[in-house]
Amino acid sequence: MAPSFTARIQLFLLRALGFLIGLVGRAALVLRGPKFASKTPPPVTEPLLLLSGMQLAKLIRQRKVKCIDVVQAYINRIKDVNPMTNGIVKYRFEEAMKEAHAVDQKLAEKQEDEATLENKWPFLGVPLTVKEAFQLQGMPNSSGLMNRRDAISKTDATVVALLKEAGAIPLGITNCSELCMWYESSNKIYGRSNNPYDLQHIVGGSSGGEGCTLAAACSVIGVGSDIGGSIRMPAFFNGIFGHKPSPGVVPNKGQFPMAVGGQELFQCTGPMCRYAEDLAPMLKVMAGPGIKRLKLDTKVHLKDLKFYWMEHDGGSFLMSKVDQDLILAQKKVVVHLETILGASVQHVKLKKMKYSFQLWITMMSAKGHDGKEPLKFVDLLGDHGKHVNPLWELIKWCLGLSVYTIPSIGVFNALGLPVTQCPLGLNVKGLPLGIQVVAGPFNDHLTLAVAQYLEKTFGGWVCPGKF
Repeated sequence: MAPSFTARIQLFLLRALGFLIGLVGRAALVLRGPKFASKTPPPVTEPLLLLSGMQLAKLIRQRKVKCIDVVQAYINRIKDVNPMTNGIVKYRFEEAMKEAHAVDQKLAEKQEDEATLENKWPFLGVPLTVKEAFQLQGMPNSSGLMNRRDAISKTDATVVALLKEAGAIPLGITNCSELCMWYESSNKIYGRSNNPYDLQHIVGGSSGGEGCTLAAACSVIGVGSDIGGSIRMPAFFNGIFGHKPSPGVVPNKGQFPMAVGGQELFQCTGPMCRYAEDLAPMLKVMAGPGIKRLKLDTKVHLKDLKFYWMEHDGGSFLMSKVDQDLILAQKKVVVHLETILGASVQHVKLKKMKYSFQLWITMMSAKGHDGKEPLKFVDLLGDHGKHVNPLWELIKWCLGLSVYTIPSIGVFNALGLPVTQCPLGLNVKGLPLGIQVVAGPFNDHLTLAVAQYLEKTFGGWVCPGKF
């Protein structure tokens, strides 16, 4: 059904506002952007930093590498690079080193075979970072909101606890956008995170601190959340892998803000990482009992799949066009799937895809199955404290006086589809290219299999500062 005249006016006004805010934001970045001697952090020289989580865990289990050496290597890298990227906003180095020492001691004392160790602790000794919006015991949990700047987690979010039980060692928490709402990662508590491929560029949001931390080789696996693109956009901006699972598979408990009402259907917690082979093992751990709803161990024959592709959502005169470099990268994938893999690939044009924002925002505003209303943004800004007047804060923001930040999205959440963001190298400016791989509900194993294939074919993550 075609949208009503009123709906079209609303969409026009929303996009016009977004366009104006974008202009102001770009001007602000030029005036206030970080200044560094180099455009990118130094390249990686420590070989341990260039291994996947699965590879590190295997070497540690086999006692070929000490866990304490792995953790120390990452701490050294963070100390060198994080002052530039500002991805990690609170360290837990002392605790991490103690936990690494305990892993080495455990392996020295117990002579369990590798298969037993892998079954018990698939991520034994693997460095992990966690989006600040998730509870990590003893770490801040403000989601970039000034009213929560003193909030300290007394326990772990469910997925964090599961990853720690699997042997992962958290190094710290990573920056996010205020209340996890926007497409950048900047707030009044921690400041702005910077893209390791060009420190003048943003990292995307809301899991942007996680994205740039992984991209800069300051971590190997990480936890993100997605309700409208918050895993996929930072993964794309920073040239890493990110997976938005089918809804209801991975527990969301233990993050702020927590989705209420119709929003519960769309909030997804998922893995972010540099290497595609870590996605499925992470998802298995993070999902807990929910993993039974997926078919991750099913063998996938890619050439037997039917692929569909589209360059853009139909476009709008108020929105910038998809960059030609992205379209060319996408077409390279299409050509490869057709000619090398021998798969069936069909080009489609979904003209009404451009109305996805309306669909998403309507469903986000709906009541939940229990009849609960979704939380209002102004209530979240005040964290259920004093009333916040958005118009007054907008005026103050324009004058640089507001303690709040200014703003956005995607339709795959509304449809409940699993999506994996895959890096496709860098463009001529040295910035990441990427593509979203989408499948039907609970067919996460298909997008993850394609991600591994694309990594093998097109190279996957590229180390910043290497070229």
